[in-house]
Formats: sequence, C-alpha cells, structure tokens
Amino acid sequence: MISLSGLNDKQREAAETVEGPVLILAGAGSGKTRTITYRIAHMVDNLGIKGDSLLGVSFTNKAAKEMRERVQTLLGAKKSRGIALLTFHSLGVRILKKEITKLGYQENFSIYDQSDQIGIIREALRLYHAEKKYDQKDILSKISFLKNAGIYELDYADSIHFNQDDPFDHATEYTYRYYQEKLKFFNAIDFDDILFLTLKLFRQNPDVAKAYSEKFKFIMVDEYQDTNTLQFELISHLTSTHNNLCVVGDDDQSIYAFRGADVSNILNFEKSFPEAKVIKLEENYRSVSSILDLANNVIKENKKRRDKTLWSQKRSSHIPLLWAMGDTDHEAEVIVEDIVSHQGNGGHLGDIAILYRSNTQAPPIEDQLRLSQVPYQIIGGQKFYDKKEVKDLMSYLFVILNPSDQMALRRILNIPNRGIGNATLEKYLKKSDEEKISLFSVLEKFPLIDSARSSSIKTFVELITKYRAKFATGTLSENISTLIEEIDYLNFIDKQYDNAKQVERRRNDVMQFIESANRFANYYKENANLKNFVERLLLQDSQDKDKLEEDEDGDVRKNEVTLMTLHSSKGLEFKKVYMVGIEEETLPHKKTITQGEDISEERRLCYVGITRAQETLVMTYCKQRKIYGKDAPRSRSRFLNDLANKNLFIEQDRTTFGHLTKEEAEDFKKSFFSNLLDTLDE
Repeated sequence: MISLSGLNDKQREAAETVEGPVLILAGAGSGKTRTITYRIAHMVDNLGIKGDSLLGVSFTNKAAKEMRERVQTLLGAKKSRGIALLTFHSLGVRILKKEITKLGYQENFSIYDQSDQIGIIREALRLYHAEKKYDQKDILSKISFLKNAGIYELDYADSIHFNQDDPFDHATEYTYRYYQEKLKFFNAIDFDDILFLTLKLFRQNPDVAKAYSEKFKFIMVDEYQDTNTLQFELISHLTSTHNNLCVVGDDDQSIYAFRGADVSNILNFEKSFPEAKVIKLEENYRSVSSILDLANNVIKENKKRRDKTLWSQKRSSHIPLLWAMGDTDHEAEVIVEDIVSHQGNGGHLGDIAILYRSNTQAPPIEDQLRLSQVPYQIIGGQKFYDKKEVKDLMSYLFVILNPSDQMALRRILNIPNRGIGNATLEKYLKKSDEEKISLFSVLEKFPLIDSARSSSIKTFVELITKYRAKFATGTLSENISTLIEEIDYLNFIDKQYDNAKQVERRRNDVMQFIESANRFANYYKENANLKNFVERLLLQDSQDKDKLEEDEDGDVRKNEVTLMTLHSSKGLEFKKVYMVGIEEETLPHKKTITQGEDISEERRLCYVGITRAQETLVMTYCKQRKIYGKDAPRSRSRFLNDLANKNLFIEQDRTTFGHLTKEEAEDFKKSFFSNLLDTLDE
C-alpha cells in the first residue's frame, strides 16, 4: 500500500480525488509533481486501477521522464508497467502510427524537420513569384500558428485569422495549401501535424476517438494553463466517454500566449467540465515568506485570475531588494561585483541566476562576467560571442593580431563577399603546403596564383596590414568601428537576410560588439589594447570548451552563473536571483504598452521571475538604458510602483557608486566603513 501521510492536507485531498473532473491549482513551488505522482501510485496500488487505463500528458520530455521515474520509484517496475506518461506529441505519434491510414497516409510516414519544411515553403513562394518578398520562416511560423489553432488549409481563407487586404496572408494561404499537398505526396508530416492530424482523425472518425477514450479511463494533464485550442479539443475527445479528468496548473504562470497557450482553458474549467472539484495547493516549499509576500502582491493586481495566496513556513530576515542603477553598464558592474563577493565568501555560483525579459539585455552582463572571469551558462539562448556576426568580427581581430591564424583567416576571406570561393582558396592552400609558409604569407607574396581574383586578394591583404598599424596606435572601439565601416559589414548583413527583424537583431549584435570593446577599455584603461582584448576572448573560448567536456557527467547545477530569459526560467529555482530591468518598456514590454494590449501576461512573467528565488531576490532598474546603441531614459516598472508603500521590498539607489575606478571604489569603501565604525564607537 502507498502511504499518503507524507503529503500535506491539500495535496492528500488532490491525490485521493479520483472520480470526475478535478482542477488542482498548484501555485509555484507547491509540490505539484509529488502530488500527481502519489495520486497515480495511490490509484494503482491502493485502489487497484489498471495501469494501462491511466494517461498522463505533459509538455516536455523532461517533465514526462521525471513523472515516469518518480512513479516507478513508488510502485516498482512491474506495477508501473503500462502507465502512459507522455508528452502531447508522443501520444499523438503513438495514435498516428496505428491510425494514420484513415487519413490517406501510409503507416511508415516521415516527420520533417525545419530544413525540409523550409525547402517546400521556398518552392511554394517561388511558384507564387514571391520568393524574395517574404521570409520563409515567417510563413512557416504562421502555418504553425494556424495548425495549433486547428484551422485546415482549405478553411484558412474563411477564418478570422485571414485578412483580405494583407498580401502576406494571401501568400500564406497559397503556401499553406501547397505545403500540405506536398507533405502528403511525400508521405510526411511536420511536428505540428502530430497533434493537428490526431485531432483531424478524431473529428472525422468519432469511433476512433471513442475507442481511445474508453482505453484511457483516467486522464491527467500537467501545466494545463499552457494548453492551446487544439490540445483542449483533443482532451475533450479523450474524455468523451467519461469525466475522469484531472488537470494541474497555475493561471498565474501562464506566460506562453505567443505560442498559442490560452489561459481561458484553466480559468473556465468549471464551464467546460461542470461539477468539477477545485483544490488549491498554496503552501510553497521553495521560497522564504518575504519573497512570496512580494509575489502575491504583484500578481493580485491581475483582475482575471484564480484567487490563491502562496505561503511558506520558511522565515528569513531577507527582504527583496530593488537596486536603482545609472545605466546598462553600471547595472552589469554592480551585479557582477556582488556575484564576485558571493563567490569570495565561499558561495556556489550554481546557486545564482540572472533573469531578464529579453536576450538583448544579456551582452553587457556577459561582458562583465568575462572581464571578472566568472564562469556562466546561458539557458535557452545563444552566448553573445557564439553569434555568427560576432564571430566574423572576432575573426577579423584574430587575423589582424596574428595573420597566421588560418581558421580565422579562412572564415573572413570571403566575408563580405569578395568573389574568393573554395576553388580559389584551394589553390592558395596548396601553395601554402608547397612553400611551408602560412596562408596569409601566400596571399601576400603570390597574389597572382589566381589572376582573376588577384585584385581582391591584394585589397584584403592591404586591409589587414593597414589595420595592424592602426590598432597599434588608435583606440580599440574606434578602430573596430572604422573596420566595420570600411568592409561595409552592415550592408553585408542587410543583403544576407530578407527579414527586417533579423536584420535589426544582427545589426544590434554588431553595435553590442563595439560596446563590448568600450566596456573592455573602461575596465582595463591603459592596458586596453587589441592583444589583451583578443587574449581575453580566446581565454574565455578555451574555458567554455573545457566546461563542455566537464559537463558530460550531466551535472545540472554546475559551478557557474545561469543567465536566461524570464520565459526560460519557468519551472526552475535558485537560491539567489537577480531580476534585471524591472522598468517600464522592459517589463512590461514596450510593445504591450504601445499597442494597448492587456499587460496581465507581463505581470505573470514578473511573478514567475520572483518565485524562482528561494532565499535572496535582487531586482534592478536603470535610470537610462542603452537600446540598440542609444541611451533612453527609463523608470521603475508599474508592477513595483503599485507596491512602493507596502514595505515589500527595499529600494537602494546604487548610482552613488557608479563609474568609480577600482582604486576610488576601494578608498570610498574604506572611508565609509571607517566612519561607520567611528560612529558606532561614539
């Protein structure tokens, strides 16, 4: 028999409520996974329900795997056999493998990846004579949205999502029809089709839907607040012969509307499933009470939400902090200085997370971490120095400093395009082997090996030689800016990408790289030369490679700071959390404000960030922030303005300490603490 004595009263009530529709409102850190795994074990071991009649669905393979492992630990391998604990998509694949012939496909279908999909989209746009006019990924994204809304290709033109006056929608409508025809011709489906076609199967074959509903007599859905229209309808089909549906979720953590998640599914659960029982898990096992007090007060300003209040038995003297910063660089400096102090006092870097609304906020923090030699990882995003455009510019600097760096040289030889292709390169590489000299020396001494490209070769060699001299005298960031301008790199970016948003992001990465050189110069002063800058980049790259080798043991909480967006942080927890940029037009996001949209999801995002912190929470806002290379005035977020007089956080103006040299800062600290001790003595 499985004992439920280790659960709290509400968790136990949820585990013992088996019949009929049940909504378990599980607040952040309230032990929902423990509750639902004990519920499954109780049903099988205590109530004798057959394992193969149970279905549990979640959104990620990680969550499904964790549930399977916990259930197996509770029940053992034999009793847990047959229990289906899957992701939505794993369930869809299982069903389609048995039933897809009813939709006119063959059993041995393929699942296309993005490159396969883009190939068909490109072909469709070419036939539509709009290959250059629209970005293929934008079209594919719109098709994905339509599938997740349950809209067939032949119904799109008559749906509310089709704008008769929008040429993009007309191009999408043509492409969608062509795309689906091609997929079926190739006996292939895409990732979205896994659920889209499963729903189509159920709609067109009610007997099939009924059979699966009779097979799975007890159904559980994790993270129910993240379900979309299509998933809701699938669940409705699977429960068509019974009402034994248990959903677990938290409307206050619904932050994926951009993926199609519909928070109304959880808000209106009782309307969809009458006689539903609602059980609230409000005791939080993650955070100290002061952090929860702040979180509760932030989220209760949302009008459309389920009433619940998180509480904790954990007490602490810590009160969340709000640091007012001077600007973006100052923000990074103060945060990293605090992290270095934490590390110096024996603290573990793996206990720390830095959370931000947008990936564009990360580069200044990355720079400061690198300058201070603090190891870090980025979750759900790409490290700044791993981005293509940044690596291009780094390669130029590597070659200028060391022309013998063949890998860097080969990367930039035809960037931007100089007409130097692989055939030309092979000729010079062969000569390099014959003469036993570097590739750059061959380019310099034998430009006429390929007479058709000799002019381009000479111009490139002269460019590198010229900047070797310039970097020996001029300032680092100015020379980088001049180099970018001389090779017309921004124009190269414009030609590389059709999508305006992509172009803006890539251009911003270039501006951030120049800012990075500026930060390096401010940090190292007279030692801020090209050699030291490049050595710092190479040293960090080497450390990153070493970490990749060390990380193969699967250690989840390595001794490095974690950087991620607020969206990526959901489900995670850290002892100390820095929430960066809690200011108007960052959180809530500018787009939400200017377009007059409901900011409730932005507030939920703030709530999710706050509830990641177990022991210490530090929030920051800047009085001015650099946005795409330009300084813009900022102010504290309305989410905190609403609470300014409730003593839920302590605001500290850190601008007093801004932009001091290390020596000045040390002198200030010594003087400050000396005066403080004198005062205490008195």
